[in-house]
Amino acid sequence: MPDFSFLLLHVENHAASATFYNELLGIPVIEQKEDFAMLPLREGVMLGLWSRETVEPTSTGQSGASEVAFTVADAAAVEAAHAEWTRRGLTVIQTPTPMSFGTTFVALDPDGHRLRVFAPGAA
Repeated sequence: MPDFSFLLLHVENHAASATFYNELLGIPVIEQKEDFAMLPLREGVMLGLWSRETVEPTSTGQSGASEVAFTVADAAAVEAAHAEWTRRGLTVIQTPTPMSFGTTFVALDPDGHRLRVFAPGAA
């Protein structure tokens, strides 16, 4: 069975997106090429930011049709992340909300990719 190793996002400006994720998550940009940037999410799993113009085969996806999710410890951590991301100017499309799986909020990256922060079972 192949190992899961990359989450690839097709983006308008890979360098700007790399800076965004570097600053938001505090993770380094470990590779930057003319149309691609890479950041480590965790051991063995990378975030790849690929210029939408050079993706092959051509990207036909729509931003916002899927989500990148980040787990935090509890509802208080959800609230803290929401406050921090709001302070940073991210567009929030769902404020902290109790749901069946826990407390969550959703913000958008510069390309409209959904970023969900949640605390499992904390609703």
